[in-house]
Amino acid sequence: MPPFVSIDPTTGRRVRAYRAHTPAEIETALQRADRAYRGWRELAAADRARPLRTVARNLRARSPELAALMTSEMGKPLAQARAEIEKSALACEHYARHAREYLAEEHPPGAPPNARVAFEGIGVVLAIMPWNFPVWQVVRAAAPILCAGNAFLLKHAPNVCGSALAVAEVFADAGLPAGLFQALIVSTDRIPAIIADRRVQAVTLTGSTRAGRTVAALAGAAMKKGVFELGGNDPYLVLADADLDQAAEICASSRLINSGQSCVCAKRFIVVSSVRREFERKFAARLAARRVGDPRDPTTEIGPIARSDLRDHLHAQVSASLKAGARLVMGGHPMPGPGFFYETTLLTGVTKGQPAQDEELFGPVAAIIPVRDEAAAISAANDSIYGLGAAIFSRRRRRARLVASRLQAGAVFINDFVRSDPTMPFGGIKQSGYGRELGQFGIREFVNAKTIVVS
Repeated sequence: MPPFVSIDPTTGRRVRAYRAHTPAEIETALQRADRAYRGWRELAAADRARPLRTVARNLRARSPELAALMTSEMGKPLAQARAEIEKSALACEHYARHAREYLAEEHPPGAPPNARVAFEGIGVVLAIMPWNFPVWQVVRAAAPILCAGNAFLLKHAPNVCGSALAVAEVFADAGLPAGLFQALIVSTDRIPAIIADRRVQAVTLTGSTRAGRTVAALAGAAMKKGVFELGGNDPYLVLADADLDQAAEICASSRLINSGQSCVCAKRFIVVSSVRREFERKFAARLAARRVGDPRDPTTEIGPIARSDLRDHLHAQVSASLKAGARLVMGGHPMPGPGFFYETTLLTGVTKGQPAQDEELFGPVAAIIPVRDEAAAISAANDSIYGLGAAIFSRRRRRARLVASRLQAGAVFINDFVRSDPTMPFGGIKQSGYGRELGQFGIREFVNAKTIVVS
């Protein structure tokens, strides 16, 4: 079977195969990207941002088509696919409005009065993107990278090639210069040479920590800038004074976003022992109420796992956790029948040394970790190689704010679920990566902060 094949995870049937680009086609793409960048960088920030309004309109106009494509390629519930496209359009509009001020020259505090810092594009940026948010992941990287004056080369996941080509077409139809945004259909063995190419100046990757280490090493060897948004094992702390109905509802929703296949989904539910039984009962009821089924049905809330190998890995993690002492409250098995569905699963009594505590679980599996008190909850939350997001549930907002300051994460939400927002920086620490996307921080990741002094 060719490496670039889309398999519908709802049915297990082949959707379409794609031909990989040849070395000659990759070279042509690099030439076009470099040529486009050299003209693009000369435009004012406002002029570079203006086409993003058209991208937003194009995304909305093609929303039914793009949503259906996502659903067929990776199984995203249709309603969530449409919401992803709308969020992508809003991100484009945000940068169209704010790119000029984000990139405006600055006079740093205490600097000589004749000194300024200018923010200029650096060149071609290679973006290696995952399958789980086939449109949003691309747009949230591309919008600021393009506005900053760079060119954008997309290497998407093999199972969502159709989405990659469709998004590239959306940007091209907005009137961007030819070659400024291109999608490459290439295998991973082509990546080292692309990163090393003198025309590529930086790389951004969203994906697994394992992939991030490999690409970061390649970028470092070539002295190229990198931004890496990697795995997550987000802790949600349910403290003794939490509103348990609110916490159970939000925790269930967060765990099951994208059928549980998101780096920033809730994963570890760290619950103070005095409320553990009541929270577990309420949480299990809300998990069980979510409808699993055909993602094309607008009432479906949980679709299939994106690939059969990913479902097998998830089940191995659940089985190993149970063998190591976790207790099964509900679910715990692949679902029979066609496609790659997995039962909505709740584990409790999870402890260190079990995959449900130590590893990232990509799918509809929740793990309750009981702790003695608030201090133990903070300790358990930070006892992870990851540091992407975290949430706290407490009626005492001031106290929760202090707890937030002690959590090792790139984002902390209080009485709400973790999510990215075009206006705010997004990214992690520790093995969840480094660098930031979105907001002003994101647009300034791939610029030359150039000091200019006029005498």
